[in-house]
Amino acid sequence: MMMMDSFWRFWSFSGPLRTRQGLRYLFKMSLAVSLRRALLVLLSGAIFILTVLYWNQGGGKTQAYSEALERPHSHKDGTAFPIPVEKFWTYKCENDRCMRVSYHAGKTAKRVSFITCSMTCGYVNIWPAPTIKSLVSAQTTSFSLEIVQLEMDTPHREVRKQLQLSFDSFLKDLRQIQRLDYAASPAEMGESESSSWSSNNDMVGAATSGQRRSGGLESLLVKISVQKSGDVDFSLDNDESYQLSTMTESHRLLVEIKANSFFGARHGLSTLQQLIWFDDEDHMLHTYVNSKVKDAPKFRYRGLMLDTSRHFFSLEAIKRTIMGMGLAKLNRFHWHLTDAQSFPYISRNYPELAEHGAYSESETYTEQDVREVADFARIHGVQVIPEIDAPAHAGNGWDWGPKRGMGELAVCINQQPWSFYCGEPPCGQLNPKNNHTYLILQRLYEELLLATGPTDLFHLGGDEVNLDCWAQYFNDTDLRGLWCDFMLQAMARLKMANNGVSPKYLAVWSSALTNTKCLPNSQFTVQVWGGSTWQENYDLLDNGYNVIFSHVDAWYLDCGFGSWRSTGEAACSPYRTWQNVYKHRPWERMRLDKKRRKQVLGGEACLWTEQVDENQLDNRLWPRAGALGERLWSDPSDDHDLDIMAPEVFRRISLFRTRLVELGIKAEALFPKYCAQNPGECI
Repeated sequence: MMMMDSFWRFWSFSGPLRTRQGLRYLFKMSLAVSLRRALLVLLSGAIFILTVLYWNQGGGKTQAYSEALERPHSHKDGTAFPIPVEKFWTYKCENDRCMRVSYHAGKTAKRVSFITCSMTCGYVNIWPAPTIKSLVSAQTTSFSLEIVQLEMDTPHREVRKQLQLSFDSFLKDLRQIQRLDYAASPAEMGESESSSWSSNNDMVGAATSGQRRSGGLESLLVKISVQKSGDVDFSLDNDESYQLSTMTESHRLLVEIKANSFFGARHGLSTLQQLIWFDDEDHMLHTYVNSKVKDAPKFRYRGLMLDTSRHFFSLEAIKRTIMGMGLAKLNRFHWHLTDAQSFPYISRNYPELAEHGAYSESETYTEQDVREVADFARIHGVQVIPEIDAPAHAGNGWDWGPKRGMGELAVCINQQPWSFYCGEPPCGQLNPKNNHTYLILQRLYEELLLATGPTDLFHLGGDEVNLDCWAQYFNDTDLRGLWCDFMLQAMARLKMANNGVSPKYLAVWSSALTNTKCLPNSQFTVQVWGGSTWQENYDLLDNGYNVIFSHVDAWYLDCGFGSWRSTGEAACSPYRTWQNVYKHRPWERMRLDKKRRKQVLGGEACLWTEQVDENQLDNRLWPRAGALGERLWSDPSDDHDLDIMAPEVFRRISLFRTRLVELGIKAEALFPKYCAQNPGECI
């Protein structure tokens, strides 16, 4: 009705007057509509601003959070340090536990980082735990890497050389931890710049002229003393014990590491590295003002096996694995170099093995590669033990014999149906009646011994021989006797390759053969891979063999990822958690007497790689391999039920996992990060 009235008012005028009045009226109406729209926009904007102010008032979001939102950043920055700074939180120690508390810059006391709280609250955070003594002071101090120096006190030239290399590696790790670029070591400089070996007492360090020195210390001197043994070759008789002490006086910190051998001193450096941490609040390294550690391993053999046949792994990945082993005080890297799937090693004498057996030209190892890995491992206190598995698990790479006039070097290669002739595809076993086969093995042993150095332990393989395969060719022979003869022949060829000296310990995998007593127990050591409750565990010890435990139900790290083929059993399960690895103490469960316990050289975790390549390597191994490290180094008593773990073990392995990540090892997460930030709440 109102609209109709307006219409008639507009048209009630006549002529020019009507036009002028009508236009004026329309202008007024449009102006009113525009004003209403503008007011509505202003009101909406005001409501939005008030809403934002409301949500940001008080302690809803800290200034640090707001600044983080404003900063451009990428969640996929591959160059960023793997552990972020946690500016939202500070930590305080209550009842030997670090408690997370919200932090507001300027409103509360100085922020305490999680790692600083962890290192100064409760148990001493060393992994594996020292076996004899570990004491640290409540007071800490800060420093920067450039003030760290090394002084060596030893009459042994080779020990000095290896200690220098190990110290260079130690400094490199600290640079990584402190987020610094790594400066070239003496080995990477010209000879004129490198350290002199002319005296028994050498001092070198990280500082150079003109570098800025900061922190609570003016100097940090690491003094390493090795007086007794000049041996740098690996042996199960190596003395790996050490003593470490730190003392601070007048802003000068002295670290003393005393050991009877290079190997003990190297473990002392690993422990020292775990007594140092980086505080992201003051951007300095920290350590204790005073500390004392006395330590020695419970078991001589603490191993980790990696299979590089089912998948190839680069030298960088292998070195990264060895670096983690050194920190965990694992001392034997068992390199399962070849298998039926591939032969990636380029032999100097028989390159045909790799030409016919490698996955590709780039997926190969040379003798120099093996030497490089062995030298790197020695610096970290780790021995490389290569294995050419034989007579079984040998197929691809061995099929060129007839072309060279050497006959069939192997039989059953890739034979189908595979389930009749081998444990998993592809099949293949060496020909036990071809002398060329033994000559090739001898030459391979020579090359590998030359690359890895003198040793008292060598692995001959001997795993899972399928007698039905051989029966197709040698059905008139005692097949088990043939198997035994093969291993004894391999032992003889190894002795020839080792300049007429047979290594004291010849390792073979447990099998039907090792239960027959055909192999002399004075020379053969059996790596027991079967179940921990199997009768063979007792039989082997009763038969006088030394053993290395690698029980599939505890220390096989490839288990629990499902079947990789459609037929037959292709997987072990369930997944072996770090708790499974840690709590496995077969020598206790078996109630061994002193005599039989001495026959247990130690243990080894195994990673077969049917379902593992370089993309998964780190998180399949770590931190579970670290759990094995403490079990074999410290072997702490365990009064808890089978599935219960002491809270302090959770806290220490969580921090050990953080240290691995700091060094660039992509270790598997143990639990949600909330649980890591709030120790004890999730156990």
